[in-house]
Amino acid sequence: MNLRKLPTLVSVAMIAMLSGCGSIESAAQDDCTSIGWQIGSKGYEDCFRARVYERKLDYSNPPGDKPSPSLI
Repeated sequence: MNLRKLPTLVSVAMIAMLSGCGSIESAAQDDCTSIGWQIGSKGYEDCFRARVYERKLDYSNPPGDKPSPSLI
């Protein structure tokens, strides 16, 4: 194993552990590994960052939209 990849693998593993089930990060990891990228590769890291960015955009409010408090 290449020792330069070790910090990357450790950081990905820690993100996976801390993020919990059903998080944006775990979904992005599932997306990238399901299409064949191996965790720790350059392509995986690029895919992971892009998927996290896309999913955060999907779950964010539209520009100018201010959430209002619930009346419940």
